[in-house]
Amino acid sequence: MVSEHWDGVRNFQARNFLRDEVKLGDLVLFYHSNIAEPAIVGIAEVVKAGYPDFTAFDPQSAHFDPRSSPEQPTWYMVDVRFLRELPRPVTLSELKGIPVLAGMALLNRSRLSIQPVRAEEWSEIMRLGGISPFEKGGLGGI
Repeated sequence: MVSEHWDGVRNFQARNFLRDEVKLGDLVLFYHSNIAEPAIVGIAEVVKAGYPDFTAFDPQSAHFDPRSSPEQPTWYMVDVRFLRELPRPVTLSELKGIPVLAGMALLNRSRLSIQPVRAEEWSEIMRLGGISPFEKGGLGGI
């Protein structure tokens, strides 16, 4: 399967997650926020851990940052690979009604494009999305 770099993250807290916390092999939830009813729709895997976001160095890029340089990068990115769609999307409104998810960053007005996901949250989202926690890709996450 094809991998793709995830560039353009321009928030320092999210940058720190990408640079310091996200590891090769971590699983990620794909949350689609730009649809009529935002939802978690799939799972991807980190195939390259944090490295400098080269789009910050390119004046032609929409993500250019003149303060960032290859010698002293400000921004980081990771490469991800799509693993699978959830059999059933898990909507934001549905997530808000699940007590075990009450502490989830996504549900607490976080605007970060990357957020940690606890194991119990991951398991509940997999269950809601129609994936058994024992299937490959059913446990773990960031």
